[in-house]
Amino acid sequence: MAARVEPAHKDPIAQLIAGYRTSETIPDELLGPGRAVRPVWRGFLEALAAMKPQELSERMARGDQYLRDAGVFYRQYGRDEAVERDWPLSHIPVLIDEAEWTALEAGLVQRADLLEKIVADVYGENRLVTEGHLPPAIVAGNQEWLRPLVGVTPRSGHFLHFLAFDLGRGPDGEWWVLGDRTQAPSGAGFALENRIATARVYSDLYGRANVHRLAGFFRAFRDTLQGLRDGEDSRIGILTPGPHNDTYFEHAYIARYLGFMLLEGEDLTVRDGELMVRTVAGLRPIRVLWRRLDAAWADPLELNEGSRLGTPGLLSAIRAGNVTMVNALGSGVVEARAFLAFMPRICRALLGEPLKLANVATWWCGQSAEREYVKANAGRMTIGKAFSTRLLFDLDDVSAIGGAFTREMHETVGNWIDHGAGQLVGQEAVTLSTTPALVEGRLVPRPMSLRVFLARTGDGWKVMPGGFARIGRTASSAALALQEGGSAADVWIVSGKPVPPDTMHASNGKAFARQQPGVLPSRAADNLFWLGRYVERTESLVRILRAYHVRLAEAATAETPLLKLCAEHLDGLGVARSDEWPAALGDTIAAAARSAGHVRDRFSSDGWMALTDLAKTVRAMRGTAQPGDDMSRAMSVLLRKLSGFSGLVHENMYHFAGWRFLTIGRSLERSLSMAHLLARLADEQAPDGSLDMAVEIGDSVMSHRRRYAVATNRATVVDLLALDTLNPRSVIFQLGEIAGHLDFLPGQDPHQPLTPLRRALLKLRTGLELQLPETLDTQALQALGADIAALSDAFSAKYMR
Repeated sequence: MAARVEPAHKDPIAQLIAGYRTSETIPDELLGPGRAVRPVWRGFLEALAAMKPQELSERMARGDQYLRDAGVFYRQYGRDEAVERDWPLSHIPVLIDEAEWTALEAGLVQRADLLEKIVADVYGENRLVTEGHLPPAIVAGNQEWLRPLVGVTPRSGHFLHFLAFDLGRGPDGEWWVLGDRTQAPSGAGFALENRIATARVYSDLYGRANVHRLAGFFRAFRDTLQGLRDGEDSRIGILTPGPHNDTYFEHAYIARYLGFMLLEGEDLTVRDGELMVRTVAGLRPIRVLWRRLDAAWADPLELNEGSRLGTPGLLSAIRAGNVTMVNALGSGVVEARAFLAFMPRICRALLGEPLKLANVATWWCGQSAEREYVKANAGRMTIGKAFSTRLLFDLDDVSAIGGAFTREMHETVGNWIDHGAGQLVGQEAVTLSTTPALVEGRLVPRPMSLRVFLARTGDGWKVMPGGFARIGRTASSAALALQEGGSAADVWIVSGKPVPPDTMHASNGKAFARQQPGVLPSRAADNLFWLGRYVERTESLVRILRAYHVRLAEAATAETPLLKLCAEHLDGLGVARSDEWPAALGDTIAAAARSAGHVRDRFSSDGWMALTDLAKTVRAMRGTAQPGDDMSRAMSVLLRKLSGFSGLVHENMYHFAGWRFLTIGRSLERSLSMAHLLARLADEQAPDGSLDMAVEIGDSVMSHRRRYAVATNRATVVDLLALDTLNPRSVIFQLGEIAGHLDFLPGQDPHQPLTPLRRALLKLRTGLELQLPETLDTQALQALGADIAALSDAFSAKYMR
């Protein structure tokens, strides 16, 4: 039966929660015993009650806009495809009193120590099994127990460095552990973004609410990982499965936030037992690797041979003690739900004390007697009622039981199958506590679970003061996952006294020292290089299309000699004459976005927003822009957006190796496009108006008027767009830009013989400098384009392999 809080006209809080109906049998985070508002919520509710609906709506929109601007998303998987969805922020944070949190921390730290000892035991002495504290099948039948690593002691001395726990408040009001996350816990970056977005929604309230900050947690973990390196030459990396992973945004965000390299398996190689990262400066050692990749995919030589995500030989580097894995490969063994049934017993055996933080009730049914009992009584078992027993089966078990039980169990417990141990486990179905969510302007209770993070530091385990909450979509929803329509809320740990501000830049008392910029992985260099090329290719295409449609509007027919020649050139760029909308335009922008997606950790939020905005504009124009004047104006809009993106990158990106690779890509593509354009429009047989079109496409109309006191002719156009060292649109200017950037890249020692790349570039520039407009004919321009394309291959051979 639902309890109702009656409104009191003189109490704004009572009015705010007048329609907030909760269950008498389910705990609520907002309302405590006697349906009274918990003290920790009172200040927040007073501020919320003072907001008018329009103000609250504007505040929520501000938080959502921040998340969109920052590019925060999750990948939702459907039957046929995966799509990126906006991050579903629940705008009401979950508030927990500091005193309650302190007690919870003690239980979490104890559990973290216990998990460390369990993992150490199953890969070491195996005391838990030999002494009967743990059934052998739970370990031996667990696919996360990696035999090749038995007996291997981690380089750091610890198996676990970063943990997450899923928590829920049970019927008695106490917190229960719903699951341990030791494999590659996700969500810490999303917790940070939830905090930033929610703080923007309540910017005035957050500053005075005495909420514990998150930066100190990340700073302590970063400093701990820094301390695990061997000197300044070794590096720290975050190993990601890549952009197609559903939490890739978080991987990139954390890498950028902590200043670590974001790496994929192909970035790494093992040489003589050393884990090395391929960089533009050659191989460099990696001593600490924070993996966000499941262990089975980490090494195709010794684990999953079908993996395309891992690094061959990685286990050999671990066995040699040359790399610290965070967390150790094989640590996911304790994520199996079967372990929950034995945690109280194991805690007493390993720590000599009772478990401070209870699990959700779990039973091991793996012995033959229990299995026969379940099969015999399956027809009388009920499923899905609150607090009833749910049974977790291996798929083979479900098929073997048969009868009316089979189909119902197969559909009902599909998400409860314990794949880790492959054994029969019983677990209590918990109805979780509720917390306020804002639905259509009203506060309503929604089920909630909490994900909390712990990091190992030099002073022991440090608990993130907060985390993030999963909020159910409906009041009866048992599915809290984002894939099922759930949302995510920030978690505020509220103190009774002021909380000092904290940042990632807390002073350590040491003298200032400027560190050398980090090295650039070859894969990142390759993606930045091609990002530059794709963006410049898009700009070139836009300029040609604008010039074409301006003239189409004037001529009213596409059959003039000049337009037919331009159409032939566009056809060579992938734009067919029959296309109502140039599909190649969307393709090049999509290719640019893919390249940028691989280097999200090296890309500013503003740059990413500009690129995604460009892609959205192109999609919006498709099917609406008409040939002629309408299309020419559409191209002008795209050109301004491209210029905005280029300006953001040039002004905001740190001018080190990554910026140089991106700029070299743009310069190479611009010089290549101009050589091809001149070969067609500056040909002796080109129709009238071709030269003027070339100057217009090259954005050099004003420069031509000022530089030459004669009418446009082939000599002036070729001189300006191919040979003028002061014109940023000319071929020779861009080749000079490439040469200038090469001087700052690794492997360009002036005291050593010229590299093939430098030799090819010098030959190309020198040959062009010796040309005159008269000698640079169509054939020479075509050869020039071929040489520039070959330069791209030489560049890739030098730095991207």
